[in-house]
Amino acid sequence: MSRAALSGSQFRIGKFWQTLPLAMLVCVTFMQPGLAQEKEKLWRTLTVSGRGMESIPTTLSLVSLGVEIQGKTAQEVQEEAARRSAAVVALLKSRNVEKLQTTGIRLNPVYSYTNNVQRITGYAASNIVSFRIATDKAGTLLDDAVKAGATQINGISFVATDEAIATAQKQALKEATQDAQAQAQAVFSSLGLNSKEVVSIQINGASAPPPSPVLMRSEAFKANSADVSTPIIGGEQQVEASVTLQISY
Repeated sequence: MSRAALSGSQFRIGKFWQTLPLAMLVCVTFMQPGLAQEKEKLWRTLTVSGRGMESIPTTLSLVSLGVEIQGKTAQEVQEEAARRSAAVVALLKSRNVEKLQTTGIRLNPVYSYTNNVQRITGYAASNIVSFRIATDKAGTLLDDAVKAGATQINGISFVATDEAIATAQKQALKEATQDAQAQAQAVFSSLGLNSKEVVSIQINGASAPPPSPVLMRSEAFKANSADVSTPIIGGEQQVEASVTLQISY
């Protein structure tokens, strides 16, 4: 390679290294304002959490009931429990109850203790089912279930329909968002600041608490069955929501 060519090549390389710091400086100069703005957004923010709540009527009843039989032999009590349970289930199906399912089957010996000696005196069998029905039909159905052979009514709880809960969840979210915005505005106003934009949104929850069961005794239904249907009265269900906003200023 000639000295002229080598010299030209070295000149270009040297010139490149001379201009490189200038290019990096220009790049950093253009990038730094953008980074500063992003950091300012993160530093100058207010975080607030708002809550919303909607109350809706419960129009459905969740019921647990069943049959419990005691007798001298396991086969005897199991057969009687099966016969009565079949009659109760047939009644429930004829009334088009929803979400009908078996929740418990049990067959246990019954013991007695005499002079600290344990003896089997018989057996107890049970079959428990749960279902959902409109609350305005629950009283009559429970009375009829006892007539059909049910000996246990373990409890009843009340819920709203799925559609009503979904609508209430959306409304509760709106209320929670408005509550968070109102809180932020109150803070900004008192400090003489102006809000700019919402930089982060977090939905912490929008749910309906599970219904609390109401314990009931089948004797109460037997007492009322000869007169009028047992009154079953639902209440209200609360749907709650929480929203967290991060707002720059």
